[in-house]
Amino acid sequence: MTRPKTTLFLLGGGGDLSSRLLLPALGQLLTSQQDRSVKLVGVGVHELTDSAWRDIVTSSFATVDASGDAVDLLLETTVFRRVDVTDAAALEKLLAESVGKPALYFALPPAVTVKACAALEHVNLPEGTVLALEKPFGTDADSAAALNRLLARLVPENQIHRVDHFLGRSTVMNLLGLRFANRIFEPLWSAEHIDRVDIVYDEQLGLEKRAGYYDKAGALVDMIQSHLLQVLALFAMEPPSTLDAVDLRDAKGIVLRATRPWGGDAASASRRARYTAGTVDGREYPAYVDEEGVDPARNTETLAEVTVEVDTWRWSGVPFTLRSGKALGERRREIVVRFKPANRVPAGFTGSTDPAVLRLFLAPDQMALSININGAGDPYELERTTFQAVFDPGKFGAYGEVLEGILDDDPALSVRGDTAEQCWRIVEPFLDAWRKGAVALDEYPAGSAGPAGWEPIGVAN
Repeated sequence: MTRPKTTLFLLGGGGDLSSRLLLPALGQLLTSQQDRSVKLVGVGVHELTDSAWRDIVTSSFATVDASGDAVDLLLETTVFRRVDVTDAAALEKLLAESVGKPALYFALPPAVTVKACAALEHVNLPEGTVLALEKPFGTDADSAAALNRLLARLVPENQIHRVDHFLGRSTVMNLLGLRFANRIFEPLWSAEHIDRVDIVYDEQLGLEKRAGYYDKAGALVDMIQSHLLQVLALFAMEPPSTLDAVDLRDAKGIVLRATRPWGGDAASASRRARYTAGTVDGREYPAYVDEEGVDPARNTETLAEVTVEVDTWRWSGVPFTLRSGKALGERRREIVVRFKPANRVPAGFTGSTDPAVLRLFLAPDQMALSININGAGDPYELERTTFQAVFDPGKFGAYGEVLEGILDDDPALSVRGDTAEQCWRIVEPFLDAWRKGAVALDEYPAGSAGPAGWEPIGVAN
């Protein structure tokens, strides 16, 4: 297969996202796929010589030991352009440098991305132009819909990549392979056998100088509205006919359209908190309200937990709890599936009769299945044991897989426009309840498991 030639315009090329994540991922991709031809154009508002830009790219590539003919060719031809990306005439001139298919990656603040897309309405875009946008996709359901309408006026939906690096191709395929390629799991994947599902993404990191964005977003928008709802959709989807982008994204969309706050009451189905001063893994953190750039009056949460229902035949009655927080004592990235208890345990058995628990760990991907078996000493006493397996990590990191999809015109890993709007629809009742003060803003010391009195979720027996 001959790979198409692509000119990758990295808007915001001099920024942290580009140098720390995108450029190393591109170097990794080219090292593995030497037949790929990519012309790289860095774009920014600051003056930067081609030589200085090449040094940045070279340094980023060195972090992943990128090498080979495809890497050498890119380094020989890469250039940097100082461009106001909100100026239509400047963008028209920039796109004239395209060789093959142009791909515009917006490594920019969301407000600048919207202005740049508005300017593209006045540009004669080359056929096949691809647009790649980082989250957030809007700031609420209305703005997400407005952004989608704007993008639809530029290029077809399958040429728009709303990037969610959280679920790389390997993680997606690991989850789907486990479920759909094993008859032992798929018949159990429903309300008939599953009691509850918890999706947890707890971080030990604190604010990390992200107040400009995070203090306006909070944990609910930053993680649950985007990443964790995508995990839920992938976990709860019906079996797709194929693994192509259309079937996968259709199946995810069906799940999200059926998702709403548990019991229809966002206040009783959610909790929120923020961290106070404490120590995480030997590192001291100030209270969130004392972090630089934070406005305490915003009441921004650093730990969010919401419970939703997927109102479909398969999942009716199963609570899905999504939780994410910062500055917590333990790093957790997992889906915890708690099955229903056995219908009846024969009289005479003693010991553990807890229900089976399947834990699916994300980044790195692993699984652990905890069940009851007969003990080694007394065969009448049941003991808990756990079977574990490690999934293959795949060839690339998450951003390498994102870039591969962009360069290959495969939007399977990207967020489709309608589902971006659905994710906002799902969280807005929770946001409204929190703004009205219907849910208390609790506190927890940095380095703890969360606020005192919160019942833990996703803790497997």
